[in-house]
Amino acid sequence: MAEPLSSQGSIATPHHVAIVMDGNGRWAKKRFLPRVAGHKQGVEALRRTVKACLDAGIQVLSVFAFSSENWARPADEVSGLMELMALALSREVSGLHQQGVQIHFPGDKSRLSPRVTEGLEKAQALTAHNTRLVLNVCFNYGGRWDIVQAAAQVQAQGLPITEQNLAQHLALAHVPDPDLFIRTGGEMRVSNFLIWQMAYAEFYFSQALWPDFGPSELESALAAYQRRERRFGLTSEQINAATAPTPEENR
Repeated sequence: MAEPLSSQGSIATPHHVAIVMDGNGRWAKKRFLPRVAGHKQGVEALRRTVKACLDAGIQVLSVFAFSSENWARPADEVSGLMELMALALSREVSGLHQQGVQIHFPGDKSRLSPRVTEGLEKAQALTAHNTRLVLNVCFNYGGRWDIVQAAAQVQAQGLPITEQNLAQHLALAHVPDPDLFIRTGGEMRVSNFLIWQMAYAEFYFSQALWPDFGPSELESALAAYQRRERRFGLTSEQINAATAPTPEENR
């Protein structure tokens, strides 16, 4: 069992948590249910996780809802996911708005139906001024697509291809890079999610299938994060020297 968060080291609660919500299909298969049933239960897990992030003081939550590679899945699963997104928008957005959640949908919208696209735009507009939590639901998103589209924007504006210019045109340019990356379902890979933004994120892999994920699993991930030392290319000695109290502070 993870130690209580209050007993951890000096690393603060992460500002931005990113999650690959993996294991929906396996959760359904274990119960002899169609794969889309796992995705429906995954919506419940996301609801629990949003509340847990609000309670923990996390400022940004980014989740991988549908990757650009997921179009290759069986047609009935893809259509079910699209229908589920439309249904979730109609049912969940009002409650998220009441909780002060600001919603964004980073990703390539060119392949989405007008019904889904309209729902995404309405949800973003409704929640645009909320400040308790930024929720990025990455839908039809891919990390390589993100870098390419950012480079295309930079080039179209006649700007040089620099790290700063690219970063300003990425799909998640409105939030800081993730501090903590969580993947559920026992797999240990990034799967083309936020590959630019996670250059210095701490990784945590959970054995829990996404529909079973909840506050206790999030607390375990946060506790593991708080035991890490984030150096960003520096040495431990440099980090300790930078955070050591000054003589005036010791008085």
